[in-house]
Amino acid sequence: MKKITLLFLITLTIVSCSSVKSTQKAINSGNYDKAISLSIENLKKNKTKEKNQPYVEMLVKAFKKVKERDEARIAFLKKENRPENLESILNLYQQLNNRQERIKPLLPLKVLATGRNAEFKMRNYDDELIATKAELSEYLYNNAASAFNDASQDKYRYRAVFEELQYLDRINPNYKDTKNLMDEAHDRGTDFVYVLVKNETRQVIPRRLEEDLLAMDTYGLNDLWTVYHAQKNRQIKYDYNLELNLRRIDISPEQIHEKEIIKEKQIKDGYKYLYDEKGNIVKDSLGNKIKVDKFKKIRCRVYKFTQNKSSSITGVVKYIDNYSRQLLKKFPIQSEFIFEHAYANYDGDRRALDDSFTNLIQLKEVYFPSNEQMIYDTGTDLKEKLKYIITRNKFNR
Repeated sequence: MKKITLLFLITLTIVSCSSVKSTQKAINSGNYDKAISLSIENLKKNKTKEKNQPYVEMLVKAFKKVKERDEARIAFLKKENRPENLESILNLYQQLNNRQERIKPLLPLKVLATGRNAEFKMRNYDDELIATKAELSEYLYNNAASAFNDASQDKYRYRAVFEELQYLDRINPNYKDTKNLMDEAHDRGTDFVYVLVKNETRQVIPRRLEEDLLAMDTYGLNDLWTVYHAQKNRQIKYDYNLELNLRRIDISPEQIHEKEIIKEKQIKDGYKYLYDEKGNIVKDSLGNKIKVDKFKKIRCRVYKFTQNKSSSITGVVKYIDNYSRQLLKKFPIQSEFIFEHAYANYDGDRRALDDSFTNLIQLKEVYFPSNEQMIYDTGTDLKEKLKYIITRNKFNR
């Protein structure tokens, strides 16, 4: 037991020394926030322990150094007097304030060597935060608003404006009409895609298949900057067309294949007495005659019928830029559907059949699906393949 306790104390000492070294190394390398985090975590466990005194000293040192660094950086950015620096200035003030708030719950921290409390030069940054946030809000708002007055702006610019306004709404909710500008920026930055099916097969495709293929709400394709429409809105100028060109539809003849299978099995057929080599009935120890099972072979002829019909659709998916009238991409697409139904008749002793054949003889011939139904069923798989193509090949301007 003493050995285990000693080993635990040695391990604890090694871990503690390692943590102190890591914290000091963070300070020496200028990673002051890491040093502050390590110090706070250790002091939270017990801030009055003598072995935790190094963390008090290192916390004071790291806090002082990072405060001086950040305030010097703020002074430099202010001296540059560029509105683009306001976001960085605001972030630095927030960092300065957040560090203080993390340390405050630990105060006071006593330095045992001097008997005094550790000194942290705290400062109230509220006025700076409020003033900087106000300046930044005005700059972001005016910068975004000016973009709407320039007709040459492209969609990427409006997307950037949208992100700037999102940031503005986070730091200063409900500032002026930021929400309205966000909606406008989003609308101008969105790509609208018109999806249509072109039947070039010279065959009539079922109306419900076309409706299913164009039911874009079931695809889950819309994202922040791309909206797909199957019904054209005359008030929208569509950036792209997505065309599903159906080139060929093949439907096989209805076929029934017959196969004859013979199944045999040994089954019990009563019993008989056991005789020895001399022709005498063998008896057990109690004098009872010993019976043995008697088997016979049974046979059944199975006529298995398989109904088959298949259909396939081939085509191409085209991505068209409506501004340049250029074909951007195209992808071949193909889908197949196979109808198959099996049933069976039999002649002979049904007991010779296993379960798979027993199930088959309970089934009967069914009507073949119509050509229209075959095309529709093929289109169900086609829809999934179309979705696969679109989700992996997004529109980008």
